[in-house]
Amino acid sequence: MSSREAQKLATEAGVDLVEIAANANPPVVKIIDWGKYQYQKMKEEAKNRKKAREKQSELKQMKIGLKISDNDLGIKLRKIKSFLEDGDRVKIMVIFRGREMAHREVGDELMNRILTELGDLAVAEGKPQFSGRNLSVGIRKK
Repeated sequence: MSSREAQKLATEAGVDLVEIAANANPPVVKIIDWGKYQYQKMKEEAKNRKKAREKQSELKQMKIGLKISDNDLGIKLRKIKSFLEDGDRVKIMVIFRGREMAHREVGDELMNRILTELGDLAVAEGKPQFSGRNLSVGIRKK
């Protein structure tokens, strides 16, 4: 149909005539409500962004003191396991306070204990590293 007829139909319907493919021969146009179309497009993009954000794994942190008890460590390990089951990566930090810095080997033992407990479920993304007063390592699900 001619462009004048199409414009007349769109005007009568109270909607817009939108050019879809300008390079086609003849050009392709569509009779739609432009405001409604833009709104639906915006909502769909927001939904897609939300889905992409849900798929992306988060980096969770778990801070552990050097003098942690066995029960408290068990609770922290259960929480780390739940993070890993959800598909998140976890950064485990052993915090040294005050004079504890003189006993770094105790922190290394604690970190090795944690990594062996999580060995069946997780893999370390590198070696444990000291940064300031923290011994940290990143882990992810196998």
